[in-house]
Amino acid sequence: MSPDAPPDDATGRPLERTVLHRDGSLRARGGMLGDQQHGMWAWYRLDGTMLRSGSFDHGRQVGEWTTYDRSGAPYKVTRFPPAG
Repeated sequence: MSPDAPPDDATGRPLERTVLHRDGSLRARGGMLGDQQHGMWAWYRLDGTMLRSGSFDHGRQVGEWTTYDRSGAPYKVTRFPPAG
């Protein structure tokens, strides 16, 4: 993500980050801790359908990530090891 991402709030909880396509439609949404993706994230196609979703732990992909076909059905599942 962008190096100008907002820092986390004073409680240490991730702040929500929204990324838009050039046309202004939603491209991605998820949590940021400082400049690292943290927590659940989802990416979307230009038509608004979900493309992929999964979780980050301090910038590292963890757990189960799902890629969806254009109809919204799960197409592929990838498993990443826990952070550590």
